Amino acid sequence: MNKENLTAYEVIMEENLTDIHSRGWLLRHKKTGARVMLIENDDENKVFNIAFRTPPKDSTGVAHILEHSVLCGSREFPLKDPFVELVKGSLNTFLNAMTYPDKTCYPVASCNDQDFQNLMHVYLDAVFYPNIYKREEIFRQEGWNYHLEQPEGPLKYNGVVYNEMKGAFSSPDEVLEREIMNHLFPDTTYGCESGGDPKNIPDLTYENFLNFHKTYYHPSNSYIYLYGNMDMEEKLNFLDEHYLSHFEYLDVDSVIREQRAFDECRDVTLEYPIAENEGEEDNTYLSYNMIAGNAGDSQMAMAFEVLDYALLSAPGAPLKQALLDAKLGKDVYGSYDDGILQPYFTVIAKGSNPDRKEEFVSVIRQVLGDIVKNGIDKKAVEAGINYFEFRYREADFSSYPKGLMYSLDILGDWLYESKDPFAQVQMLKVFENLKKAVNEGYFEALIRRYLLENPHGCILTLVPKKGLAAQREKELEEKLEAYRSSLSEEELNTMVEKTKALEAYQESDEDPEALECIPMLKRSDIKKEAGNFVNEELSVDDSLFLYHEVCTNGIGYVDLMFKTDSIAPEQIPYLGLLKSVLGYVDTKDHTYGELFNEINANTGGINCGVEVFDRADSTEEFQAMFSVRGKALYTKLDFLFKMIQEILNSSKLEDTKRLYEIIASVKSRAQVNLTGAGHSTAVLRATAYSSPMAAFQDEMAGIGYYQFIEKLEKDFDQRKEETVEELRRLMKEILRPENFMISYTGEKESLETVKKLALSVKEGLCTEPVERSQNKLTCTKKNEGFKTSGQVQYVAQTGNFKKKGLEYTGALEILKVILSYDYLWINLRVKGGAYGCMSGFKRNGESYLVSYRDPHLKRTLDVYKGIPEYIRGFQADEREMTKYIIGTISGKDVPKTPQMKGSVSKTAYFCGVTEEMIQKERDQILNASVEDIHGLAEIIETVLAADQICVVGSESKVSEASDVLMEVKSLINC
Repeated sequence: MNKENLTAYEVIMEENLTDIHSRGWLLRHKKTGARVMLIENDDENKVFNIAFRTPPKDSTGVAHILEHSVLCGSREFPLKDPFVELVKGSLNTFLNAMTYPDKTCYPVASCNDQDFQNLMHVYLDAVFYPNIYKREEIFRQEGWNYHLEQPEGPLKYNGVVYNEMKGAFSSPDEVLEREIMNHLFPDTTYGCESGGDPKNIPDLTYENFLNFHKTYYHPSNSYIYLYGNMDMEEKLNFLDEHYLSHFEYLDVDSVIREQRAFDECRDVTLEYPIAENEGEEDNTYLSYNMIAGNAGDSQMAMAFEVLDYALLSAPGAPLKQALLDAKLGKDVYGSYDDGILQPYFTVIAKGSNPDRKEEFVSVIRQVLGDIVKNGIDKKAVEAGINYFEFRYREADFSSYPKGLMYSLDILGDWLYESKDPFAQVQMLKVFENLKKAVNEGYFEALIRRYLLENPHGCILTLVPKKGLAAQREKELEEKLEAYRSSLSEEELNTMVEKTKALEAYQESDEDPEALECIPMLKRSDIKKEAGNFVNEELSVDDSLFLYHEVCTNGIGYVDLMFKTDSIAPEQIPYLGLLKSVLGYVDTKDHTYGELFNEINANTGGINCGVEVFDRADSTEEFQAMFSVRGKALYTKLDFLFKMIQEILNSSKLEDTKRLYEIIASVKSRAQVNLTGAGHSTAVLRATAYSSPMAAFQDEMAGIGYYQFIEKLEKDFDQRKEETVEELRRLMKEILRPENFMISYTGEKESLETVKKLALSVKEGLCTEPVERSQNKLTCTKKNEGFKTSGQVQYVAQTGNFKKKGLEYTGALEILKVILSYDYLWINLRVKGGAYGCMSGFKRNGESYLVSYRDPHLKRTLDVYKGIPEYIRGFQADEREMTKYIIGTISGKDVPKTPQMKGSVSKTAYFCGVTEEMIQKERDQILNASVEDIHGLAEIIETVLAADQICVVGSESKVSEASDVLMEVKSLINC
């Protein structure tokens, strides 16, 4: 890039970012003061992000609602939902927007140059020239509205963000996180809920909503980021000519102000709702929260991440263990919450009682005081440093683009006028400094200053209360009814008309001319060839060695797998437990704390899991394998295998105290996962009514597993010896030479070493004879509704079309896009107010429809019933059809990390998916016609005819639906 050509910008900083093999530039737009960061490198996955500082002054969720609303049409793209049109027809690798406590981000990513330009153009137009000023309906749809179908009532609130936040406020863990921040910063923007508190969202007026945009969505308040391999000059000229130069400088007061330090630590007690079947005893959250450092000190921030690891996150960490030993909680965890101006350190004991608060604080202060006096465990700190350094060097963010994650990290400094905005991508020097600081008392000093002697903190107790959700629901109904009753006949009729007008706006078709303005690619822009798998079948002493030759920059990815075909149905939940036990209990040579630190000090980690592979050519067959996964530099592979062997061959299961700690923690986190990902929970359970594989997964990791863990934790004293024996028996049965296989991803230079090491593992496995079970897992249709204390629903309906003789086709992948961003989107999200809607169709015929954070239940099932008719009447011209095809391929062509390349290839191998099948599917997608979509109506009818329904939702809605559900029960029972 030639600086002389950048006449509209001044160069503030230029830096060689050797950590990430990039060149960094910091610019300032001369006319508006817009801040611009460029990171140039050879990464084809290009990223653009425009962010604004958006500090809210209340909890109406104005920043969040605006984030949704600006993507609902703009000056050059005057559609109702250009965001959806982009998703349908773009090759993006990321496309979304995010609201944080003090900023709002609009990032996009793509590997295709023209597509990247299109995405950037639409997003810039959206944030600077949105249609919110022309159409109040956007605010009412995305934010909140009064919904009144007839003057007699009932009157309700609706809106996408309103329902999204009802879902967020249904999770006690999320409520706790929000309340901690709000109470640590009562006098600043962090004392407000930027996402919106459902009780405050209806206080937001259209006028204040527009004023927020006028105030903060200006180039002078913007942070613009470009990353990757592109013509930076061209992009900068486009930014200036099309947008920035059209604005004058504006002095925007968006500075995030510090909270004045407290004179003394504050004590706060709040309530949260639980369902009728849940117990109030042992269900309180105790939290200890201290402001720690500031956003500009990247070394201190990483030091506190390491302290979180050494004190709390690692198994056997002293603070965690002391709280567990004192029985102050059934699960203990913490975090260092950065990304805001004043980060804070949190310690949480979950599953406690309010009267234990003083002891909770006392134990924390005692343990931390002892560490300051006697010195911190240096091995634990070194392990923490290595853990974070390995992750930083690996830069594996799964399917998320690297440039995107760097952008979000960078904003954590840049937003607050840091002197070094590139600090988050120059961390290697920080890790070196921290390694030296281990022996200099640095970590002890941080503990003393910020966690012990710091008055700026908050002890927050979150206490459960039965009936609170129903009470709040009733109060809201009464409030709305009182308001409805206070209105005149004319006002009521006006409200009914506004409801109808909003529905008419939502149901109206897009203007065909407006649709033409959305830039899109052509079918010819899509590569015709499907990707390749990297599978090479080798063997180690007659055991399968599946090798994936991939350039991994010196890291070996190992997956040791053991077939579980022989286990009985009643052993499946114990298999789920075993994956949480191995690696987290003592071994012959190490305590579990020492073991964890040894592993993390020398490798990228070891973890156990269960992998389940369905067969593409069968509706019944599947293969489940217990796996031990690890990753390490080639020079440390021998150590990695040594640790794996130690875990497999000498783990001590008889420590029932430790076993109970693990079970209590598993139960605690399963509760959060089941309700937080209620859509996945409901889909898996409904599929389990007829699918042996899903039934297995449900018993091993879903609702069935949770029910097992819940009872086991409650009756542990009576069942502890039996549990130890079951786990031992299971290990003998599956960790055997005849069950052994290995999958390895790495470069050729490491292959022979790994083969020898794998052989040594196999030779050490159990050969003692065992009995084989002949029992088979059975499936039973139950159509369950699971009641929670939440305020929204997750409504799933599933079925298998292959069981009725219908065949899989790539056109189903297009249908998924059509449903998710057309029929389901319009009916469930736009008109129904649900936050999300999804569908899926697998090669073996398993299919699902599901809603996410949905205010409805029966209405959603009725929407599903309408899909076949919609498909038969589906119409799309060549342009529209091409758009759906491009959107479908977008999900197929996401760049893969080295680890993902190996994992995808392994999955294809065990599922029986060949490159020919992948190519055939791609050809079917690329050549699909409207008639091909019409032909899918029968498939949906078959799925719906299976009538497999599962709902996770509020007590009131689930109870009201007992006529469409066979069983209604509580999700959490103790």
